Amino acid sequence: MKELARCWLAPLFCLVGILAPASRATAQEPEPLVWAADAEGGAPYIFKDPQNPSRNIGFEVDLAEALSRELGRPIIHRQYAFEGLVPGLLRGDFDFAMNGLEVTPDRRATILFSRPYYIYQQQLVVRAEETRIENFEQLKTLDDVLVATLGDTAAERLLDEFGIPKRRYDNQTDPYLDLELGRVDAVFLDLPIAVAYGKSNPKLKFVGPPVQPGFYAIGFRPQDQQLAAQVDAALEKLISSGELQKIYEKWGIWDETQRQLASASLDDVAASRSGLSFSRYFPLLLEGALTTIVLSVLSMLLAIAIGLQIAVMRLYGPAPVRWLATAYVEFFRGIPVLLLLFFLYYSLPGIAQYYGLSVSLQLPAFYAAILGFGLNYAAYEAEIYRAGISSIPAGQWEAAASLGMTGPQTFRRIVLPQAVRFIIPPMTNDFVALFKDTSLVSIIAVTELTKQYQILARSSMKYLELGLVTAALYLVMSVPLGYLSRYLEHRWSKDAHD
Repeated sequence: MKELARCWLAPLFCLVGILAPASRATAQEPEPLVWAADAEGGAPYIFKDPQNPSRNIGFEVDLAEALSRELGRPIIHRQYAFEGLVPGLLRGDFDFAMNGLEVTPDRRATILFSRPYYIYQQQLVVRAEETRIENFEQLKTLDDVLVATLGDTAAERLLDEFGIPKRRYDNQTDPYLDLELGRVDAVFLDLPIAVAYGKSNPKLKFVGPPVQPGFYAIGFRPQDQQLAAQVDAALEKLISSGELQKIYEKWGIWDETQRQLASASLDDVAASRSGLSFSRYFPLLLEGALTTIVLSVLSMLLAIAIGLQIAVMRLYGPAPVRWLATAYVEFFRGIPVLLLLFFLYYSLPGIAQYYGLSVSLQLPAFYAAILGFGLNYAAYEAEIYRAGISSIPAGQWEAAASLGMTGPQTFRRIVLPQAVRFIIPPMTNDFVALFKDTSLVSIIAVTELTKQYQILARSSMKYLELGLVTAALYLVMSVPLGYLSRYLEHRWSKDAHD
């Protein structure tokens, strides 16, 4: 009762007195370390447990738990996109990055690495019935093969070195799915990924021995040398005690190469930077910009054509047709374009296989992107057309009818030309939005401007310089559209008043 009375008389004093013991207890506990990794990346690194999606599993999850015991500090996982791991680390968003981070010269020049915790190699995977490809060396002699890989990886750099045609992906599940569907001829990725997605799949097979070894290591900020030294000591204990081997055996990624971890050193990796210069990256950005332009223009033309038909159906069609047109608009405005792209590119072929359809529903990635954006933006363009056409006074129809013009003639020669000046401004806004939305197509392995920027920035660590050039290219593409829109609007408005 006395304590309660003190609370009434001095609530602030009471609150401090109650919380102080807890604060002192907390201060005695070791401060947790924040570990960043991308659980979306997939097995076997870190991924959601299929039996319990609320928890993460993977060999790096087990490794983090082992390091926590050795360091005597709790380690907390923070979800972070893989492409942002190095910039986020330098920003101080977390304490260390561990997510199959390959030790490269550019990364070594930017961040501090621990001793290696895994020696990866590249493994080639093909379809089970494939007879042309028996090993990686054979790829160099074949001109009609397309190999899937991840962007900004040692596997991609090796394919580029030998001039082997490739298709870049930004996740490690889609390459093997496309291999099953016959969209690519092989997948060339790190051995742990190949074990997780290719070894147990009866439709796929390993060919040739693994090639081109390299290191995974934990990334730290350059000033966190003390923490890096502590983690190095913990890793050494895990290696010498055999606990690391048990973790890797659990996930099926242990091989004789890992015995070299005890003596592995980052000195085996050259420390020089790649020196990506303006003359080298600008043509690649221009190539991405050209892809963006072609994709945007073709998608918008398709959207305009479909949108006009939908608007006419909603305005002048019989009741069932109006209902169908309304359903189209509401459906495609209500679903994300990313989901639509996934359906067109991945689900349609699966549906064809499931029902045994003889017709092929496999769309090339670029055409799937055009169709997806065209269908989605057509819903918005239809509403713009409908609003513009509805703004034309009914007297225009009556005047045209008095001159003997039919309904279609009136619409085509009188109503639609007048409505265009109301349609152009919002349509231009949609076109500019489409330019930026094309960045979504990287999810189906189309390399447009934004994706090209991400690839180059991650490989060179020149995020600022490349970002400024990329932004300038987007402005060069989009700003003239605004001027063109205002010019056409002014001219047609002037013609309408003359």
